[in-house]
Amino acid sequence: MSNGYQIVVLGSVVPDPLQTLEPAQTPQGPGLKNELMLPHVLDPWAAHALYEAASLAAKAPGSKVTLVALGPKAKLQQVMMAVGQKVPFDLVALDGPAGGFTDPHEVAAALAAAVRALPGLDRSRLLLFGGWESASRGAGVTLQLVGERLEITDQFQGVDQLTPGPDGSFEVLERVEGGKHQVSWCGGAPAVLGWATGGLGEPRNNPQIGMANMRGVMPALQKAPPAQVGTGGVEFVSVAVPKALRETRIVKDMSPDEIARELVEWIGQD
Repeated sequence: MSNGYQIVVLGSVVPDPLQTLEPAQTPQGPGLKNELMLPHVLDPWAAHALYEAASLAAKAPGSKVTLVALGPKAKLQQVMMAVGQKVPFDLVALDGPAGGFTDPHEVAAALAAAVRALPGLDRSRLLLFGGWESASRGAGVTLQLVGERLEITDQFQGVDQLTPGPDGSFEVLERVEGGKHQVSWCGGAPAVLGWATGGLGEPRNNPQIGMANMRGVMPALQKAPPAQVGTGGVEFVSVAVPKALRETRIVKDMSPDEIARELVEWIGQD
């Protein structure tokens, strides 16, 4: 593609998944116990999308990566100190809640407005990246809603690979059942791509990239506008962590036929 892509990655912060997360009712609504004290990370699904965006931008000269993040400003600042050393990007920050109880329609409205307000937005070069799922909300709908609000109808979810062509078109591999991929071809931007894990590892920290990113990250955080995002009028009567369930039976010297029979009986119970 001669002018490169304008890649916008939607992603925010989530509590570190390795922490014990306990739902609780807060004065601001449902949330997590001691949420502000929990260490946060960039949502792992969004992180995959960001790394893939940076890789694609490096292959397509003239491309630019912008990360649009809606979350508590203080937590965004902490996380960006680490993420900013991974890959080059511009940050657009919105100050608001990022928990799993926020309404996806309200979140999508705020994100879509932020994308529309990007200076020099060119829909003919626009690729909207994000995670097809989220560590805070497993519904997997926010990215699709943002795409709909931006009137982008070419949407791909569970993406593991994007291969650009010389004419602006690209091939997409989406996950389907059985460990297989569906191969699609798209004529070009604009498009929405919800990434699965992709094929890239986490980049190593690069202090030079970090210093370059910080020149834009800090001003973006300082002028982050508040986002009016809530629960969409939904009242959560009760929330709880799913109970741990483990039904393990250790049996020695069991024949393959017996194992197969038990598996068939177990599957037949569903």
